Amino acid sequence: MPLIRSISGLRGTVGDSLTPEVVARYAAAFAEYSGGGPIIVGRDGRIGGAWIEDVVIGTLRACGTDVRSIGVAPTPTVQLAAEKTEAVGGISITASHNPAEWNGLKFLSHEGIFLDGAECGRLFAIVDGGVRQFAGWHGMGLREDAEGYLHRHIGLAMELPFADLDALRLRRFKVVVDAVNASGSAIVPSLLEHCGCDVVPLFCDGSGRFPHTPEPVPENLGALCDAVIAERADMGMAVDPDADRLVLIDERGMPIGEEYTITQAVDFILRWERARNVGRELSAVVNLSTTRAVDDVAARHGATVLRTPVGEINVARKMKGEPGAVIGGEGSGGVILPALHYGRDSLAGIMIALQNLLEHGGTLSSLRADLPSYEIAKRKAALPAGIAAADLLQRIREEQDGEARLTTDDGLKLDFKKSWVHLRASNTEPIIRVIAEASTRDAAETLADEYLERIQS
Repeated sequence: MPLIRSISGLRGTVGDSLTPEVVARYAAAFAEYSGGGPIIVGRDGRIGGAWIEDVVIGTLRACGTDVRSIGVAPTPTVQLAAEKTEAVGGISITASHNPAEWNGLKFLSHEGIFLDGAECGRLFAIVDGGVRQFAGWHGMGLREDAEGYLHRHIGLAMELPFADLDALRLRRFKVVVDAVNASGSAIVPSLLEHCGCDVVPLFCDGSGRFPHTPEPVPENLGALCDAVIAERADMGMAVDPDADRLVLIDERGMPIGEEYTITQAVDFILRWERARNVGRELSAVVNLSTTRAVDDVAARHGATVLRTPVGEINVARKMKGEPGAVIGGEGSGGVILPALHYGRDSLAGIMIALQNLLEHGGTLSSLRADLPSYEIAKRKAALPAGIAAADLLQRIREEQDGEARLTTDDGLKLDFKKSWVHLRASNTEPIIRVIAEASTRDAAETLADEYLERIQS
């Protein structure tokens, strides 16, 4: 597979497109881009990550850069460490939800957020320039094996102002956790235990060996769904390898849908904020592929919804520029809560989900039933040979009859009265994604299949 570089960082298949030489080139370029000062490094625990960590740290030190290594840690923990210290940036070694043969680098600024499009352009120009300056024997960077960041992350999550820890500990939710044996294996159960939950770890051994395809979508979560039923748990929680995405399973062993992680979070946070800030202008920021249910729940609380192109940094940048943006994220299960930090964070999502269910007083399935109901269908297709994504989407755009409102900020989105479909080149895989939403499963599936067929033909 080819190397993929975008606002989501660098990804490739280990030993094929992602080699020690490639990793070293990008690490050295990031040292130059960052301009001196310490850099935080963490990894998601997947097989092969240890040698990449060695290459990254060794290269940064060879460039005269001090490194603070936090070992196996979620990407949001690396983000917090970069933001809350004097570090000039961070590197999270991860391929996020990609299968086991993939790995990569996510590059973070001193703000603890990803590099945006312009910043990535400058970094990649340094990579492509090819000439590096390394330090002499007397100027090597130092390595510090920094401990405590996982505990600090847990502590900051528990200090969120809406969290009623005494009531949560009294309620004692029973939760089954699937962390695909990666970076969420310790931190997610630990946070839940601190909140008084009875935790049943399913895939939390930290080995980095994925027990199933790691993307936390329903077709990959059968064992978790079965375990929730067998354990008579209140809910199940799944995170991806770098633990920035959260998916919830209800007490019946049914996924509530990754889109409803962000929907219930927006509903809860806007309700909580509105009760304390009656006249304040509030908003939620999500990407173009996120469910319309977010718009519906925002309207309940007199708030607006702002949309951005897909990509965490696009949502985060928009939120940082909007004083009323108190919650945001992406429909893939990513929650961004500025009260914690400006990054997708499963720990933020967990605290919201626990408190929301506590205040709801019923089951997770009944909480989901109280939210607006839409169905999303997701497809993906390899690009036809010899055709660029932009050219393909332009051809589809030209075929439209005017029924839909078109948005071209990120691929092509067609908004119909009762449905929408979004076509875009992936930031993380060499594919085109087709995402469609409608009021029924059949309508969403039909719409997604129609546009998938147009791409494939």
